[in-house]
Amino acid sequence: MEIKAFAKLNLTFEVLGRRDDGYHEIKSIMQTIDLADQLYVEAADTLSVECDDPELDGDANLVWKAATELAKTRGILPRAKIRLNKRVPVAMGLGGGSSDAAAALIALNRLWDLGIKTEELALVAAEVGSDVSFFLWGGTALAEGRGERVSPLPSVPPMYLTLVFPDITVADKTKTMYSRLTPANYSDGGITRRMLQILAGGQAVRESVRSCFYNAFEDLASWEFPLLADMRREVAAQGGPDLHLCGAGPALFAVPGSDMEHQAVAESLQPRGAGVYLVSTVTT
Repeated sequence: MEIKAFAKLNLTFEVLGRRDDGYHEIKSIMQTIDLADQLYVEAADTLSVECDDPELDGDANLVWKAATELAKTRGILPRAKIRLNKRVPVAMGLGGGSSDAAAALIALNRLWDLGIKTEELALVAAEVGSDVSFFLWGGTALAEGRGERVSPLPSVPPMYLTLVFPDITVADKTKTMYSRLTPANYSDGGITRRMLQILAGGQAVRESVRSCFYNAFEDLASWEFPLLADMRREVAAQGGPDLHLCGAGPALFAVPGSDMEHQAVAESLQPRGAGVYLVSTVTT
């Protein structure tokens, strides 16, 4: 069987504070986009995970953990051959690894004929990783707790988005970014509540949604990766759209007003070696 694993953006990403268990309490509205990895899953005598990026083969991949955790819930051996074609850049803030794990849970639930409902599958997903639960639903959703509590929402309006991948590689990026947070970066969830009201009220025009874009890591990322601030200035100098952080970064996204505006972003950032792609939102 084949299944796509879509990337995501955080339209809002508020950190409310640090929890007693060492994680951070978040409130975030997530949105899937049509940039996706592809998983191929078939029956086998043992578990194997192969990726077109050899560094993500075997138990180095969250897909492996997803398979073993799911099998454990039913007391069975994890038997499947899983091949993964990566299209979502790694460690860019787009949730590619978490999405792959969720796609594996969905596919293996069918392959092993387990009949587990999505709500129960989400409990397994939460053991695999904080963002994995969201990808079981996709579309537009509210994520709370450490990201594992997910509530599907009315879809944002269809939007084309400009994705920017800076030429930056950061080891343990998510852990590093969370370690940089201080109480000054915390908020009370009010921005996310405002977007929830817009979505619930049917006012989800593009301009209303754009007014609520927020990311607690925005300033930290500009300090951690000075290249991001430079890229924002260059795009702004050309009259381009605002660039917003994806997850904990370092990827950026914008809502271009036209194809010409998207092309202008690509051309202004070409000297920086950034990858620039046009994608769209995905609804469930």
